[in-house]
Amino acid sequence: MASHIGKLPVTIPAGVEVKIDGQFFTAKGAKGTDSYEIPEGITAQVEGNEIILVPADDLRPTRAKHGLARSIVASMVKGVHEGYAKTLDIVGTGYRAQAKGKGIEFSLGYSHTITVEPPEGIEFELPNPNQVIVKGIDKQAVGQCAANIRKLRAPEPYKGKGVKYSDERILRKAGKAGK
Repeated sequence: MASHIGKLPVTIPAGVEVKIDGQFFTAKGAKGTDSYEIPEGITAQVEGNEIILVPADDLRPTRAKHGLARSIVASMVKGVHEGYAKTLDIVGTGYRAQAKGKGIEFSLGYSHTITVEPPEGIEFELPNPNQVIVKGIDKQAVGQCAANIRKLRAPEPYKGKGVKYSDERILRKAGKAGK
């Protein structure tokens, strides 16, 4: 029994250069370069234009790492080729964002503004004051940065005000029942 995800080959798109040096995997593409240390017990090999990850044995921890390593390698290849982006919408009267250097200054109904600086490898884009796009080549870093911004003022269930993902659906609650 092997990992279903780990068995799948990762296709290398045109314009992406892959290098495997022992347990170190490096992907270089149009958007940038990313590297990853493949866990012990798993070996990566390039066959044609595909990357195949092979487990050393069939033990449970190795199978788990096999699927994880394959997913991370696939995310890296996609990230250096196309990149990742998460779009956040700011909903609420007076809630807005504006560029401040490389960072963003948020007005979210507090008595003060909140300035967020982008971490290494992440960039922000503001198409309008009520929308923020977080971009980068690392899927995990983009998701974490977007989650941190959302956490500044999570959407509330009564009016839906706050910072939400653009594809997120807020479950609305009924307010007080009047007489």
